[in-house]
Amino acid sequence: MDRPGFTASLVAGGVAGVSVDLILFPLDTIKTRLQSPQGFYKAGGFYGVYAGVPSTAIGSFPNAAAFFVTYEYVKWILNTDASSYLMPVTHMLAASAGEVVACLIRVPSEVVKQRAQVSASSGTFHIFSNILCQEGIQGLYRGYKSTVLREIPFSLVQFPLWESLKALWSWRQGHVVDCWQSAVCGAFAGGFAAAVTTPLDVAKTRIMLAKAGSSTASGNILSALHAVWRTQGLSGRRHV
Repeated sequence: MDRPGFTASLVAGGVAGVSVDLILFPLDTIKTRLQSPQGFYKAGGFYGVYAGVPSTAIGSFPNAAAFFVTYEYVKWILNTDASSYLMPVTHMLAASAGEVVACLIRVPSEVVKQRAQVSASSGTFHIFSNILCQEGIQGLYRGYKSTVLREIPFSLVQFPLWESLKALWSWRQGHVVDCWQSAVCGAFAGGFAAAVTTPLDVAKTRIMLAKAGSSTASGNILSALHAVWRTQGLSGRRHV
C-alpha cells in the first residue's frame, strides 16, 4: 500500500466535514433540542435553528481533517491487503483512532454548540466565556469520554460498512465506484450507524447540557441513560 496523501486527506476531510455540518446544522439543532432535558419547545423549538453555528464553523474543519488524516495514516501503518479478511478490522481500528484524536477538537466545539442550540438568546462567545469562567478548560471537555464512547461504536459500524458497500459495488460493476456511488454508500452506512448509537448520543447530549455539579455532569453514561429511562422511558432514547 502506498503512503497516503496526508495533505489530500486533510483538505478533503476538512472540506467534507464543514460542508456536511453546515448544510445539516438546522437538523442537528432540532436533534439536540429533542434530546435536551427541558424538552423540545422549551429548548427553542423551531426558533433560531442556526444558534451555535459559529462554534461549528470554527471547529468543523480541523475536527474532520484530524479524523481523516489519522484514519488514512492508521490504515497505511497496518498495511492490510485489500483481499484480506482482516480488512474490516483495519477499518475499525483506523476509525477508532481517528475518533479519539478528532474528539480532542470536537468536544469543546460540541459543548459550546449544544448549549447555544438550547439557549438561542445567548451568543456563542458569551457561552464560551461563561464555560471558561465557571468551569475552566475542564468544562469545555465535559463529555469527552461519553463522546468517544459514542463515536467509536458509530465508526465501528459506519466505516467498515461503508468500505464493504463500496467494495461490493465496485465488484458488481467491474470498476471503482464513482463519487456519487461512494456518497450513497456513506449515507446508508452513516444512517444505520446513527440509528444503532442513538442512546449513546442522547447520553452525550444530556451530559454536555447538565448543570455544573449535577450527577449527570459527572459524565457517567449509565447514570445519564438511567435518568432518561426513569423520566421518559424507551422513547426518550430514540430521539435522533
